[in-house]
Amino acid sequence: VQLVESGGGWVQPGGSLTLSCVGSGFTFGSSDMTWLRRAPGKAPEWVSTISKYGDITYNEDSVKGRFTISTDNSRNTLYLQMRSLRPEDTAAYYCALGTGSTWYVPGPEFWGQGTQVTVSS
Repeated sequence: VQLVESGGGWVQPGGSLTLSCVGSGFTFGSSDMTWLRRAPGKAPEWVSTISKYGDITYNEDSVKGRFTISTDNSRNTLYLQMRSLRPEDTAAYYCALGTGSTWYVPGPEFWGQGTQVTVSS
């Protein structure tokens, strides 16, 4: 299983970014997929999960209405559209195979290498 994230960068508060995660070595759409983030010195934080059928999404409260998770199974790609970004969204963002919630994130063996998002003026 390999997951490769891209699309991170620096953005001013209020700006937007779209992260992508290309998967290989497994059948995309056979599992729930999750985005999580990790700020320096902090524990990994669940951000968003999409069901394997792509019909149900779950979002952490602080990103509801601002972040949208989606998949394109024909491209083996998971996306995270982020808008109205805030400084507190600054973190390394990882896609992961499997489900997540406020109380649980997949183990690091199921993560990609991550992409850094920095929100500052």
